[in-house]
Amino acid sequence: MIFGWAILAIIPAILLLLNTSLFPLIPLDSMMANLLFWLTSTGTAPYGVATVLFILLLSYKSLSKPQFARLFLAISLGMCATLSINNYLKPYFYEPRPNTTWLASQYLLNTDHFYSLPKTQRKAEITSALDKLEGTYSELTLSPLIKQHWQHEVGFAFPSGHTLFALTLTMITSYYFLLAGLFALPCLLVIWSVGMGFSRMLLGMHWPQDVLASTILGGTIGLLSLFVIHISFPYLTMIHAKLMSKRKQQTDTQ
Repeated sequence: MIFGWAILAIIPAILLLLNTSLFPLIPLDSMMANLLFWLTSTGTAPYGVATVLFILLLSYKSLSKPQFARLFLAISLGMCATLSINNYLKPYFYEPRPNTTWLASQYLLNTDHFYSLPKTQRKAEITSALDKLEGTYSELTLSPLIKQHWQHEVGFAFPSGHTLFALTLTMITSYYFLLAGLFALPCLLVIWSVGMGFSRMLLGMHWPQDVLASTILGGTIGLLSLFVIHISFPYLTMIHAKLMSKRKQQTDTQ
């Protein structure tokens, strides 16, 4: 797991050291861009919830009941932690996204003014900027899906919530599947996490430092969640057993 975590962190680290941004690298009206959109959507609400439920369903069918119970609690704790940290850090660092920075370089947007607006007004502002972009000659053309994505994602860049979500879920799920001797899903989750980070950078949503920091944070949250559940699970099991015993005694008395 640690080795896989290191591999996931190497890619954005190299891009950061080389001071290289992956946006705009690919045509954003291409099939590749649309495929990356669907990939990144697996970490976007409400589809992210469906991703977690799908992982839980596979886990329920593949793991023993005690392992599934631990995994369920660890994922619940990890998802709460990632959501809280992401919501706290984004307004704290106040970092513009690559796409808004690019629009500002084309004199279609003012990032300082844009990020001072409420979220609903930001959506209207970026929609206006994209309409102007379509009316002018530009090397950058957006497919309808990517345009919709840009209009929806108007928050700050740092950290990457999608990468944070993917790494936390990958670390926790892989741990229990590897313990059970099951390797297929952990391998697929690692590939999914790498793809998630790439999709966020290629679609203009995040800088390499956002993805790198989220990779480190997501892995840390995953490990801490596993540690907390590992320590507390025996006590939770004992409390559950006492409650069930007390309920049984009350039922017998009645």
